[in-house]
Amino acid sequence: MPSSPPEPKSPELHPTARSFGTEATRYDRARPRYPEALVQRIAATSPGPDLLDVGTGTGIVARQFQAAGCRVLGVEVDARMAELARLSGVETEVAAFEEWEPAGRAFDAVVSAQAWHWVDAVAGAAKAARALRPGGRLTLFWNVFQPPPKVTEAFVEVHDRVLPDIPNLWTRPALDTYSPLFAEAADGIRQAGGAFGEPEEWRYEWEHPYTRDEWLDLLPTHGRTNGLPPARLTELLTATGAAIDALGGEFTVGYTTVAITSERAAS
Repeated sequence: MPSSPPEPKSPELHPTARSFGTEATRYDRARPRYPEALVQRIAATSPGPDLLDVGTGTGIVARQFQAAGCRVLGVEVDARMAELARLSGVETEVAAFEEWEPAGRAFDAVVSAQAWHWVDAVAGAAKAARALRPGGRLTLFWNVFQPPPKVTEAFVEVHDRVLPDIPNLWTRPALDTYSPLFAEAADGIRQAGGAFGEPEEWRYEWEHPYTRDEWLDLLPTHGRTNGLPPARLTELLTATGAAIDALGGEFTVGYTTVAITSERAAS
């Protein structure tokens, strides 16, 4: 199912924000990476190489920025995720971003991949402004996926049958589900005391093929599934696997990576 965007608030108010560490290794293995064109664009439009990654998780996008020549510091609320990030070579501090302190440090870019919806949009933008050098860039981005129509229809049926008490997000386009989140992020930037210019939206379209096993590996890392009791998760995985088998055992997912971005004002 699509990872449902909750109301943007502090991670202190959302236990789910601290729950992904239970599947940290799977998360690092199964979650998709981010478009290289986006990574390169952020690196190229920043005034220097020092980058702060908010909600770094296991360091997936941080490692992509390191490969692009950036010096990366991660901030992550879940200590288990942060430990994996450190083991992969990403310096990471454990804190909710609203409570994290730059302590005199300054950065050329602040990014957040698939995590800003756990941060208060206004307080987070204000904190990012404190951490950025003038001319630095704040970029908040998400991978939004949409399987082909026949696969989506099968997932709707599986969800209704196995999880009838949980809202079925497969019944609407994923971008429609995420669009309020993008608007919230942009509004938070606008309300950050004039620290930023008018936010822009960047979009990148791409595809990723999945086998049955690869999809079943990914599914437990999403917010609506990682908190399911083991028996219900097993039932969901079994039914989903059977549905994919009936469709040929593999499929290609369309992804749209949406970035909300703005430059730090010069003063």
